[in-house]
Amino acid sequence: MKKNKNKKAKKSSSGNKDNDGIKPFGDRILIRPFSEDEVSGEKRNHYGIIIPDTVSKEKSAQGKVLAVGEGKLIDGKLVPIRVKVGDMVVFSKYGYDEVEYKGEELYLLKEESILAVIK
Repeated sequence: MKKNKNKKAKKSSSGNKDNDGIKPFGDRILIRPFSEDEVSGEKRNHYGIIIPDTVSKEKSAQGKVLAVGEGKLIDGKLVPIRVKVGDMVVFSKYGYDEVEYKGEELYLLKEESILAVIK
């Protein structure tokens, strides 16, 4: 009897080591929002305008994709999600649900709430 020496380690369903526990359904996407420091690095915007503390404490509308669902059913056909794990994205400020997982705040949103991919 031959033994199979080429056993492969099972990958997480999201394809990313950052998130082994949450797999979104349908056309939902799991995102880790950037902190204020990751977005701007300072309390100035890219035009050099100083941003007041009240504005700078708002939640980020940019983040990294941690996991994606299988896609959306349209007319009985599965349409896959256009973003992939690892993409940096801009999303609608009010279009997400907050999820806390392992002490970290993550956002769960539908694909339609993604506005752009940051290259």
